[in-house]
Amino acid sequence: MPMKGSGATTMAEIDRFDGGVGWLAYPDERMERASHALVTDEGLYLVDPVDCEGLDDLLDEYGDVAGCVVLLDRHNRDADALARRHDVSVYRPAWMESIDPNYLAPVEDIGVELGDTGYEVFQLYDTPFWSEAYLYHPEEKTLVVPEALGGAEYFRAGDERVGVHPMLRMTPPRELTAYDVDRLLVGHGPGVMDRATSAIRDAVGGSRRRAPTAYFQMLRGLLD
Repeated sequence: MPMKGSGATTMAEIDRFDGGVGWLAYPDERMERASHALVTDEGLYLVDPVDCEGLDDLLDEYGDVAGCVVLLDRHNRDADALARRHDVSVYRPAWMESIDPNYLAPVEDIGVELGDTGYEVFQLYDTPFWSEAYLYHPEEKTLVVPEALGGAEYFRAGDERVGVHPMLRMTPPRELTAYDVDRLLVGHGPGVMDRATSAIRDAVGGSRRRAPTAYFQMLRGLLD
């Protein structure tokens, strides 16, 4: 199983709910790069998207694309190609302007809210090595975290439904435990579509304690 897939894609749908849908373009890759389309009154916002065969048919079920959103400085993925295909802008947090040269499509700051969608934008990390934002919709109780939390196997330890990124296990993102969350969407692997608050608090609260287990499982997976 490759760490990162390439070539022909095979869409696997994940995280379908009234407010959107997610997909894996390479479901057999270890990274399990997950993309999401958020349904809003303004149209669809594609979050950290990876393009794949059949994607346009999936998106057509929900409406027109309003923009592509990049929440992590390393998640350029296919945002530029999709933005140009749908003639929309790439949206990123103001403090991530360093990624602008990666795009031929117009680039715009998200601001404190993603348009008038109800999705509020927050800074999680802003360092030379890691720049990450997350979205929260207080009415729909949907949290979108691109990297600090993940559902891919190498994020999780034991019976965790979601885990902290391996590089953050010793300094987990505790601020995410303050939210009342019905569903969590993540950038790697499937999200948590019920009782997400408890899953997040369990992951963050047990992050350090379960670090040895997580690292052992990750190493074993790489050696398989």
